Amino acid sequence: MLDKNKVRLGIAPIAWTNDDLPELGKENTFEQCISEMALAGFVGTEVGNRYPKDTEILKKSLNLRKIEICNQWFSAFLLTKPFQEVERDFRMQLAFLKEMGAKIIGVSEQSYSVQGKLDTPIFGHKYEMNDSQWKTLCDGLNRLGKIAKEEYRISLTFHHHMGTVVQNPDEVDDMLANTDPAYVGLLYDTGHFAYCGADPLGELTKHIDRVKHVHLKDIRPEIVEKVRCENLSFLDGVRMGTFTIPGDGCIDFVPIFQTLENYGYEGYMLVEAEQDPAVANPLEYAIRAREYIAQKTGL
Repeated sequence: MLDKNKVRLGIAPIAWTNDDLPELGKENTFEQCISEMALAGFVGTEVGNRYPKDTEILKKSLNLRKIEICNQWFSAFLLTKPFQEVERDFRMQLAFLKEMGAKIIGVSEQSYSVQGKLDTPIFGHKYEMNDSQWKTLCDGLNRLGKIAKEEYRISLTFHHHMGTVVQNPDEVDDMLANTDPAYVGLLYDTGHFAYCGADPLGELTKHIDRVKHVHLKDIRPEIVEKVRCENLSFLDGVRMGTFTIPGDGCIDFVPIFQTLENYGYEGYMLVEAEQDPAVANPLEYAIRAREYIAQKTGL
């Protein structure tokens, strides 16, 4: 059983309103989203595109529901933009997160990413970095992580993601091997490891000492195979139901939870299962996810 004093549970707003496909869930309001999160029994959330930018308004809305911000995605372009430009945007987001009391920022390198391109197949079209680009990326992450930790008391966690320059296990290995553990952690995502053909449990075991934030999502392998065979995009797969909540797909989460428990993991486990809310009712799936996690972890 995971320790309730160390591990907190959150859920991402992407099940209600999709940032990459704004037409999915356009009928769902911010207030409905966070109210249903609370109703389902979650205490944390990441930041969605419908969330108020005014921190006082956001705090009041979240406090009423006893929910807190635990992380926010940050799109870095360390390979294609001047570092000073990336740093400026990074600091703006850090200031927002510090004001909200968050402890984590989730960074994804979006240079050359195909995850958001509707006309580009997700398999076989990702960009491969050369040695110079690897150095630029890792040096940049170290610099950003040092700023986050030393000036804002926020931990940088790197989000490996389908369609990006750090997608596959060997790329995650290289990124972690060439960054400073004091400044760069791993945002461990079960769904993205499984999607690219990796073993989520094996990757967790390998990198458990770098994991600072956890995304829990399952995959439907028949949809992944359809995406592969028909040369479909990442977002095509999202529409079709590539992802789902823990316990509703093919990933065995019990040994994953056990590994986190054995290591003494502290931080958030956050359900992040983007689906079409018109097909997968967000409240229903949130309740199902919460019940599954309670059953398997005692949380």
